[in-house]
Amino acid sequence: MAKAPTKGSSPSTMSEHEAEQVERANADGATPVVFVHGLWLLPSSWDRWADLFEKAGFATLTPGWPDDPETVAEAKEHPEVFAGKSVGDVADHFEVVIKGLERKPAVVGHSFGGLLTQILAGRGLSAVSVAIDPAPSRGVLPLPISALRSASPVLSNPANVHRAVPLTYEQFRYAFANAVSEEEAKDLYQTYAVPASGEPIFQAAAANLNPWTEAKVNSKNPERGPLLIIVGEKDHTVPVSIANASYKRQKRNAGVTEFLMIPDRGHALTIDSGWQEVADNALAFVKRFTKATKRPDSE
Repeated sequence: MAKAPTKGSSPSTMSEHEAEQVERANADGATPVVFVHGLWLLPSSWDRWADLFEKAGFATLTPGWPDDPETVAEAKEHPEVFAGKSVGDVADHFEVVIKGLERKPAVVGHSFGGLLTQILAGRGLSAVSVAIDPAPSRGVLPLPISALRSASPVLSNPANVHRAVPLTYEQFRYAFANAVSEEEAKDLYQTYAVPASGEPIFQAAAANLNPWTEAKVNSKNPERGPLLIIVGEKDHTVPVSIANASYKRQKRNAGVTEFLMIPDRGHALTIDSGWQEVADNALAFVKRFTKATKRPDSE
């Protein structure tokens, strides 16, 4: 039986693994790229992306949210470790990781990781950012029915704000894997899906009613840096209208702000069989505004 993960980390403390990643990135002198995962996934969901960026000459880091288990099996056995993680908690945790780096990183995030990417950029912490299917922040008004249905496993019970909430396969199929085959959807669910903190969903849902919300982005900061927002055309969780509203708010910034819709893709576009198309677009944008200082892998 797996042992319950120890709650040794906090929003203001790096885990041992994260500290090792920071040390490695600082030692090799390459431009760092920090990947930020969203709800119902773990840092391991970025493994193929990290390998691609490493081969392009970047130093990659895949920090977790505070107390993230290492494996999907551990996460399913001990779902309680996900409970009670707010948007602010996670943003502050990633800020600690980024401030440990000697060079300002690129930041790439998906879903709530896309919202966190924008928050970190708004704090002036990133050299360039890519927000993929970003969860809505305060000021993003569209609320399509598909987004409400995708969030309903959490929002249907107010007590879930303090809980870790898993998705059934049917819920995952609708929210994440609607644009892939049934066979692939089942494989993605078994390989990647874990419980998630309910609190960020409630924070995003109430963001436009709460002036003090943590789900708020400083899109006007001149130190925000270049930003690309990517969305899948068939995304149910973050439909194009939500991503486009985020883009419209962000393009008021003096920095470069771009938008890319990828046809026929759903919310699982970072982990499904077409992940590299998305990763290649993100990598190309990052390379436009940063310089990889170690030699790319020749393989």
